[in-house]
Amino acid sequence: MNKFDNKVQYLKYRVLKEVARLAWDGVLLENILEIPKRIVPGKTPTMRCCVYKERAILAERVKLAIGGNRYNKKVIQVIEMACEDCPTGGYEVTSACRGCLAHRCEEACPVGAITFGSDQKAHIDKSKCIECGKCSETCPYRAINNYKRPCEVSCKVHAISMGEDKAACIDYDKCISCGACAYQCPFGAITDRSYILDVIDMIQQSNEGKNYKIYAMLAPSVASQFRYATLGQINTAIKMLGFSEIVEVAHGADVVAMEEGEELKEKGFLTSSCCPAFVNYVDKFFPDLKEHVSHSLSPAGRLGQMIKDKDPNAKTVFIGPCTAKKTEFQKVEYQGLVDSVITFEELQALIDSRYIDVDKLPETEISHSSPYGRNFARSGGLAEAVAQGFKERGEEFDLSPISCDGIEECRIALMRASKGVLPHNFIEGMACKGGCIGGAGCVNHGDKNRKKIDAYANSSNRQTIKESVEKGC
Repeated sequence: MNKFDNKVQYLKYRVLKEVARLAWDGVLLENILEIPKRIVPGKTPTMRCCVYKERAILAERVKLAIGGNRYNKKVIQVIEMACEDCPTGGYEVTSACRGCLAHRCEEACPVGAITFGSDQKAHIDKSKCIECGKCSETCPYRAINNYKRPCEVSCKVHAISMGEDKAACIDYDKCISCGACAYQCPFGAITDRSYILDVIDMIQQSNEGKNYKIYAMLAPSVASQFRYATLGQINTAIKMLGFSEIVEVAHGADVVAMEEGEELKEKGFLTSSCCPAFVNYVDKFFPDLKEHVSHSLSPAGRLGQMIKDKDPNAKTVFIGPCTAKKTEFQKVEYQGLVDSVITFEELQALIDSRYIDVDKLPETEISHSSPYGRNFARSGGLAEAVAQGFKERGEEFDLSPISCDGIEECRIALMRASKGVLPHNFIEGMACKGGCIGGAGCVNHGDKNRKKIDAYANSSNRQTIKESVEKGC
């Protein structure tokens, strides 16, 4: 059964699943060195030069699957050994080169990196090239193209470059942990560290008599995932893993929509705080606008706060599509509210590590939120919820929102806001294209995901935000 978009995701899942399986059985430490051999046994064909290198790379994947280096808290990390097979990219002369007489490319190059061979075609000396692009700009045939690595192209904040060894290098002063590079890397050389063992440990300690409940805080984008089963069956599988309760993060979104509306009315201009990658982006690239980021916690943080207020001994685990959530729950203001974070990819590994046949399970229905809270999963949903909040409260406010779909649109809106020329008073910032349904930790990244979220929203038993807030979770 093909549960993932691509084979890189599947390989990552196999490692996570094996780590989880051994952890459940309490034999991880004594078997950890055997995991690469189990995944790539004997003379298994491999994309690498040999099976031994493949296993060495898998060993690095295992390290990140069990939590990585405890001194390195960065969520998105590079497996350098896996990266070396990726083309170095840069400017290349294509077959469109006619070997013309003008040699404009040669004249434009400031470092003398372009020469012409006996075939009269241009050649670029990579040891000299500074990748300024002047040769490409001046070529009348557009015969010189810039071939960037997939990770570089996907990173819209320009946090990725090539190191001296030609492996990808992440500038963590720029990285917003959105995970776009991890999803786009065709070799899986960039990946996110996992907290899956922390979750297993919580569940096992709870089963052994520890006096606490474990709450699965399920992101609304779940409705676009796990296409081989119904959402009700996924809920049942989560309960079978050992979670005491499942609560919709969309309920936290309803509360946040009301809070952000009130804050916007008071301040006159506001940006959302729901997407942690967007908040990271403002923090690193537009620090002068930080004061305008909503003071509300994210829906997951707000929900965790409500759960802990009711049940101080509770443990909360966010389950969603977002790698940046793994940075959010480490922040001071979220400490004690969200105890751990796993992605939908990791949830699938957890479920399969317990040999649960999800598509054969009965359904468990949960409904804690309004349609507006559930629509936070897609771009535009947050702004719609804020508008609905004003409507339900009967408040007059000239709301003029802009919903930014992807970090590039966020950059434009923030740039205009920083210059005082943005004709809107509320910025909904979503770092991933499509919103949370496009998160790097998704199992599926399809075009139909938005329709699935809309259908999920329309199925809610609570039709207003006010009803959701009043009834609680």
